[in-house]
Amino acid sequence: MNETLNKGDSEPLYSQVANYIRERIYAQEWGATERIPSEHELMELLGVSRGTVQKGVRALVSEGLLVQRRGKGTFVTKPVVQNPMGNRLLSFAESLRMQGLEFETTVLSAETIDADAASAEHLGIRVGEPIFHLRRVRTVEDVPVVLIESKLNLAACPGLDKLDYSKRTLFSGIELTSHRKIAWGEERYGARVAGATRAKIMGCGECDPLLNIDQVIYLEDGTAVEWGNMWLPANSYVTSSVTQREPNMGGVPEKRPSACLDFGQ
Repeated sequence: MNETLNKGDSEPLYSQVANYIRERIYAQEWGATERIPSEHELMELLGVSRGTVQKGVRALVSEGLLVQRRGKGTFVTKPVVQNPMGNRLLSFAESLRMQGLEFETTVLSAETIDADAASAEHLGIRVGEPIFHLRRVRTVEDVPVVLIESKLNLAACPGLDKLDYSKRTLFSGIELTSHRKIAWGEERYGARVAGATRAKIMGCGECDPLLNIDQVIYLEDGTAVEWGNMWLPANSYVTSSVTQREPNMGGVPEKRPSACLDFGQ
């Protein structure tokens, strides 16, 4: 028996089991898509009951770190959404398609509202001007991968609120109605607790962490057209980048400019 767990500790044993498995994954000892030891193997390894192992594993399934497949075992999940960082603007839809993932978009709400102070500041318009508030959820294999909450500049995109966003991407709608190209964006990343409303939509616990991306998208003339807030399960999203050496920079690596990933797509 491995003396990994402390039965005299105040931390519940199932939580210690979850921590043991989580540490193996975070240390990359058990990689993405890899099958973890069976319940019996974990019982022998950690010296705990089957019920304790099952409860610990269920906790990690709820976190999105593990997935159970009937008759095959329990596996480490692979992030669903990957954002390759490069020098061009990349939409969320394009990113999924590049990975060969089929997805569906469900419109949760779509309404024209008056801009409040925060929306006006982000979109560069006056308080009280009409904006389009669009809320959607994207799913891959019926699993929610992103909740998208967009506030859009209708003055720059007249008719944007008349399109069907369960079938059309937002980028295409913006360019169609504005008669201009989308050029660039600014984004901020942070982790936040899901809360009751978003937990229900994303199928997670109210206290589970979600990755929040706050983003403003600009047209080629510098007009702010979308202020978006995107919410993703923390274990479903990764970014990747390429670094390069400049021959005259003393061998110091330089990261290439980041791509802007529009989760409003």
